[in-house]
Amino acid sequence: MKAHPSPPLHVRSRTRLLAAGLSCAALLALAACQRQEPAAAPIAVVVALPIHPQQGPAGESLRFPAEVASRYANVMSFRVAGKLLERDVRLGDAVRQGQILARLDPADAQQQLASAQAALDAARHRLAFAQQQLDRDRAQDAQNLIAANQLEQTQDSYTAALDARDQAAAQLAVAQNALQYNTLRAEHDGVITSENADTGQVVAAGQAVYGLAWSGDTDVTLDAPESRLGAIAVGGQASVSFPALPNRRFEARVREIAPPADPQSRTYRVKLSLTPPDRDVRLGMTGEATLAPLTATAASSANSSTFVLPATAIFHQGAKPAVWVVLPKDSTLELRVVTASRYDDRTATVTDGLRDGERVVLAGVHTVYAGEPVHPVAPLFTPAEQLERNDRASDGANGAAR
Repeated sequence: MKAHPSPPLHVRSRTRLLAAGLSCAALLALAACQRQEPAAAPIAVVVALPIHPQQGPAGESLRFPAEVASRYANVMSFRVAGKLLERDVRLGDAVRQGQILARLDPADAQQQLASAQAALDAARHRLAFAQQQLDRDRAQDAQNLIAANQLEQTQDSYTAALDARDQAAAQLAVAQNALQYNTLRAEHDGVITSENADTGQVVAAGQAVYGLAWSGDTDVTLDAPESRLGAIAVGGQASVSFPALPNRRFEARVREIAPPADPQSRTYRVKLSLTPPDRDVRLGMTGEATLAPLTATAASSANSSTFVLPATAIFHQGAKPAVWVVLPKDSTLELRVVTASRYDDRTATVTDGLRDGERVVLAGVHTVYAGEPVHPVAPLFTPAEQLERNDRASDGANGAAR
């Protein structure tokens, strides 16, 4: 066979360079394929809603069960202990100021009074004798017939006898009062609302015997949930109707709103005054009170910067309360210090630091940080709807307990 001639040297060099270039290009292409850009961090999802000042439902009347109660009432009790001998009034009786309601056995009090009277009589006799002795010693001392120390002793005996007389007189007054305290008298005109002790029972000092509702001013009381307080104000107009007085409505005004909530029902006691009072409205009557809500202007001016937030929205910056606000320009979080005027079981009332329409994080406040970009989503229920659901659940639980 005929051998092929070898390619020239310069051709072999070019071939090697081309192969090396292709190898480098392949390696670079492989490295480029394996290099990937880092994945961007996912945007956090937070539960947030725009907030608005606290207001009542515009144009919607508020209806509550109501009951007539005396504006003033107190418990009647004896100031001393003893055995209850008689009761002169019964439940529902009308009484006058000073009228006798009940009596205790006065035997011990009478004996104490007699003892105190005897002690006072003896003290008076000793004082009279000490006075006579002092007069004689002064006359003898004027004639230098007795020593000076004898006159001093006589003066000391007279002073002791005088103080003993005053002490016995005070003890007699105490015994007289104790005898009077065995009789229970009405301190005001009113109606007996409860009986708490039976004849023959031994009662302690201060133990309740009767409940007395004072005559005169009466109130119509109702219990309002916290979600309705923004629509109720002192001086607001109301009307009341009673099944016992059909076809009649009574005008009233809100006289008082209790500052604290009832610890069990978490409702606030509201008291209405009838304008004018009516004698046909009697204590214990039940009915329905209709309250006119605040107008939109009045509600806005009265609660222009008052926001009711869920308690889960409150965070802290140091020792101060704060909330997370979603900034509208870039959906990042800002920790805003606020002023909270009241904390309840499920809500917090914020009076400063927030503006109408700002979006506030309502839950998960411990899992975010300042400047974090977030995606706000609405909760399943708005705060007002959640409060309404809680109120209905609370009313149901209270009804079951009753």
